[in-house]
Amino acid sequence: MAIDLIASLLPPDVLTGGHGGLLGLLGALGVFLREFLAACPFLLAAAVALDLLIGDPVYRWHPIRLIGSSLAAIERALRALGADGYGGGIALFVLLSIAWGGGLSALVVAAGAVHAWLGWLLHVFLVYSLLALGDLLRHVWRVEQALMRGDLEAARAAIGSLVGRDTAPMDAGACRRAAIESLSENLTDGFTSPLFWYVLLGLPGLVLFKIVSTMDSMVGYKTPRYLYFGWCGARTDDLMNYVPARLTWLLIALLAAVLPGDSARKAFTVGLRQHGVLPGPNSGWSEAATAGAIQRKLVGPIWNRGELVTEIWLGDPADPPVDTHADLTRAVVLVTVTGLAASAIAVATLLLAR
Repeated sequence: MAIDLIASLLPPDVLTGGHGGLLGLLGALGVFLREFLAACPFLLAAAVALDLLIGDPVYRWHPIRLIGSSLAAIERALRALGADGYGGGIALFVLLSIAWGGGLSALVVAAGAVHAWLGWLLHVFLVYSLLALGDLLRHVWRVEQALMRGDLEAARAAIGSLVGRDTAPMDAGACRRAAIESLSENLTDGFTSPLFWYVLLGLPGLVLFKIVSTMDSMVGYKTPRYLYFGWCGARTDDLMNYVPARLTWLLIALLAAVLPGDSARKAFTVGLRQHGVLPGPNSGWSEAATAGAIQRKLVGPIWNRGELVTEIWLGDPADPPVDTHADLTRAVVLVTVTGLAASAIAVATLLLAR
């Protein structure tokens, strides 16, 4: 099957050993790689549908789990060799990119060599596994379901899986605010950025983005241990999220113009003026835009390890804080519609580029 498929892509002079055979072989190989690794609108649409309908698949060999495990092992090896500074962090990025960017790409191509449909199915499954909006929506809704039952302890337990703050002092409003903050911030990192890099660089680009995102979450800290070693992951994550974060802000503002109860003007202005309230160059854009769009304030008092770490509010000062079921529902609708619109734009872009 692999020989037949490759042969079907080769020019006749390659098969007969004629002039230019090597160039023809390389060209045919490029076509073969593009067939299974390039961004495809139909495969992307299938992957997004699976993510929203089913959520993140839970299985032992999940790519993110494997990337995280290998990252920890490579970090230990690099530190044992004394590479615990900037160079070690860069080496970590290079090794992970080769192992997983190259490895998963080779796996898809090998599957396609066995049978074209096998390659396409594996491509869809990997894209589906690397998108995170559906699972995030389900986590947020579990918080709301607990609050609707009047079970504050269950809501605190559910929100504890989304945020790294003390949950004991949180009332129902604080739980809802934290859920919306996590949902809106991760809209970029977990969905629109992966879409952006998939459209731009295909499956390898998506895998590369998730490698960088995993590095940022595991070693991208400004602590003595990771200040230098984690620099590469943190800065590369900032770079790869830079454009998608701002496109997501604009998309939220655009969609807020047509969603009931939302404000496009506030989504735009709050996103523009207050994105810097949150740490990092990117995370604040979608979160501040969401606060403006739903016309409710986010953040508020946050405790960590028994200490009050912030009392800042995000949003229009004249708006009330998030507090009710209707507030959270409006945020969920906004993020869901934004995700669907981003997916539609990505699919349309790929269709136009064909």
